[in-house]
Order: sequence, then C-alpha cells, then structure tokens
Amino acid sequence: MTVATTTHLNFRGAARAALEHYQEVFGGALSIATYADAGAVADAAEADHVIWGEVRSDQGFHVMAFDVPGSRPWDAGTDAFYVSVRGESAEEITALWERLAGGSAESTVVVPLGPSGWARLYGMVRDRFGVTWVLDVAAPYAG
Repeated sequence: MTVATTTHLNFRGAARAALEHYQEVFGGALSIATYADAGAVADAAEADHVIWGEVRSDQGFHVMAFDVPGSRPWDAGTDAFYVSVRGESAEEITALWERLAGGSAESTVVVPLGPSGWARLYGMVRDRFGVTWVLDVAAPYAG
C-alpha cells in the first residue's frame, strides 16, 4: 500500500482564483468542479464556487482546494498551516519564489529568501490568498 499526503486549502469564494494562480506558479493541470457541476447548490450565489479542485504537475506539485459553503463556519486562521515546497536547485526555488512573492502588493515576505542554518536557500511568503508558503533547497542533514 502507498500513502500520499496532499495539502488541501479551504477558502470562501477564492478557491478558483487561488488554484489558477498556483497553476501559473507551478504549472501542471488544473481541475475544477463547481457546486453546480456536482448538483449540490444550496445557495444560488455559490453555484459557481469550487466544491473540488486541484493543481497537479508532472514534477510532483499537488494541491487541492475548495470553497467552504456559507452555511458552514469558516475562519482562515492565523498560521494554521504552511505549504512547504522543497526543490533540488536554487534556480528552481528562486523562480517559484519570484512568482509567489512578486506581482502582487498583497503578498507579504515573512522570511526573505536566502541561506539559513538548515538549508542552502530558505524563505517564507504569504500570498494574496493568505496562504503561507515555505520554499527551500535543503542541505543534507549532518546530524
């Protein structure tokens, strides 16, 4: 048996925009099903909201997301989770960093991208959707 974990992000009305953005950053295939597609519309204003969506790339990136319906409580929380992306090269991670942190005044650099005591390159950025991303090129553990 093989088990894999996937980050699943919960939004209120922003899942489509977030998934489209992550597809632009990481590439891969975007799949989206709306509440209307699933025949699960409880509020007509939410018919086009995402009941299930994902971005999956051949390079191993995979994230899922959906829009929590208005009938359920939802709170984005504060630092409830980070999405960690570990790459093999500084060039690869720097390019992803620039696409996540750049291009939007709504992004916030939490920890600037640079060398750290545990990684050749490490940084944290909160994107315009409130998701905090940790990007790094790890150094071999010398414990």
